[in-house]
Amino acid sequence: MPAKLANQTKSFNAPDETRSQPKARVEIVKFGDMSIVRMTCEPGWRWSEHVRPMVGTDSCQGTHFTYILSGHFRTVMNDGRIDDLGPGDIAITGPGHDAWVVGDEPCVLFDFQGASRNV
Repeated sequence: MPAKLANQTKSFNAPDETRSQPKARVEIVKFGDMSIVRMTCEPGWRWSEHVRPMVGTDSCQGTHFTYILSGHFRTVMNDGRIDDLGPGDIAITGPGHDAWVVGDEPCVLFDFQGASRNV
């Protein structure tokens, strides 16, 4: 039988961790070994330009379970598959991709897996 979880309440108004990067802000709220990330990417943000130099891989090797709150985001897998995401879209993106903001408004997304470990 799984262990019973205690009720917990937290807020992105006081995240457990905040990371600033060029053209992006990453806010992390942690619940034990689980976390949720709110990432705000400015127009012009692109993984291959702004994150690759920090992690040293040719493409993002994380798996992401993402909900787009606002703005538009494009992911391109190493095999060429393209996903365009906008407000209300939910996606699971596997390892081996690039991603960037599409358009001239920031993209705000929640990542339920991956981003706290990969950006």
